[in-house]
Amino acid sequence: MKDVLAETVDGFPWLDGAMLAFESCEVIRLRLAKLARGDDGAEHEASLMVSEKVDAMLEAGASLMAGASAAAIIGRYREHVAANAKRLSV
Repeated sequence: MKDVLAETVDGFPWLDGAMLAFESCEVIRLRLAKLARGDDGAEHEASLMVSEKVDAMLEAGASLMAGASAAAIIGRYREHVAANAKRLSV
């Protein structure tokens, strides 16, 4: 049986891309709550957020140059987002 939700159009995994967007919104909410406190943890979070973005961009670029698919790159971003959600929820 064909899994319609896992299908891609033009090689782009639409469901995984949409899930990444929704999951990212939760991490943004958690980060904003932490930053709003304005304590030492907020400053560390702001620094960590910037460095994580740069690292993820470089990783994605290297993966693209090595021939990774959009699905693989989105999957890796989802792993990063899940780790951040877990860390920020504690």
